[in-house]
Amino acid sequence: MKKLINDPKNVVAEAVAGIAAAHPDLVTVSYDPIFIVRKDAPTPGKVGIVSGGGSGHEPLHGGFVGFGMLDAAVPGPVFTSPTPDPILAATIAVNGGAGVLHIVKNYTGDVLNFETAADLAGAEDIDVRTVIVDDDVAVKDSLYTAGRRGVAGTVLVEKIAGAAAERGDDLDAVAAVATKVNAQTRSMGVALTAPVVPHAGEPSFDLPEDEIEIGIGIHGEPGRARIKLEPADAIVDRLLAPILEDLPFASGDQVLLFVNGMGGTPQVELYILFRRAAEVLAEKGITVSRTLVGNFVTSLEMQGASITVLKLDDELTELWDAPVQTAALRWGR
Repeated sequence: MKKLINDPKNVVAEAVAGIAAAHPDLVTVSYDPIFIVRKDAPTPGKVGIVSGGGSGHEPLHGGFVGFGMLDAAVPGPVFTSPTPDPILAATIAVNGGAGVLHIVKNYTGDVLNFETAADLAGAEDIDVRTVIVDDDVAVKDSLYTAGRRGVAGTVLVEKIAGAAAERGDDLDAVAAVATKVNAQTRSMGVALTAPVVPHAGEPSFDLPEDEIEIGIGIHGEPGRARIKLEPADAIVDRLLAPILEDLPFASGDQVLLFVNGMGGTPQVELYILFRRAAEVLAEKGITVSRTLVGNFVTSLEMQGASITVLKLDDELTELWDAPVQTAALRWGR
């Protein structure tokens, strides 16, 4: 498998160095321990927000460091949680005296290591709250999780919580709005091909050319079913049905519809999926009032996509629309 890398052992460090070189106006980087931090952090009196996890999901999380979103991101090795030390260092770096929120995808290593870092930060007199993201409706448990997995909905939690922190909400309020976003968000994905972890050099699972995996995780974990390839509209219907049933979403709801690419899917295909998803929602009386389409939570070069639906209200809509300036999301500033 061909990749544009040097030494597989240096992939994360060299990628982080590239982020620092490409976005010096937005971020700075610590290399020992490794984390990405907002250029002007810490902001006195503002709640700091830290997220992170295994690399390979770019632009999650480093691409979302900046005004109106994350104050720091902690990248672990590819598909592997960062250890507590860099999480603690990032937490200290963004503490402006108002406490720090950890936004953590629901994978066992991430949860345990962020929990340890939060305990260590507490010993440094830093008040830390943690919100666990678990928006994936595909499976309840997996090789990586107890409960549901955290997937593309993480972007929505980070954006809206970041806006709440930016407007001056206190730590309890920022944690509460992040919890609310997670509670009202549902996602499900599909894989057409497997990702190739750099140090492995081969696909992480076998998927015949004429088959797809419904409900795949962002690390290549199994989903609900392996089926023959279907037209795009049929795939969207398969993904949306459990999403809409799970909350449940209902006629009259206002929603944010997010179609996310897994890294190897052309934008044209994502818009084909979005078209059908919007059509289905309209048929059910659900209004798509906010949208996001693109590769935001990837799985290396996996071909595939996920659909995420967030039930909005006035507050969440206002926070979504609030200005943001990061490498991967920017508007209004």
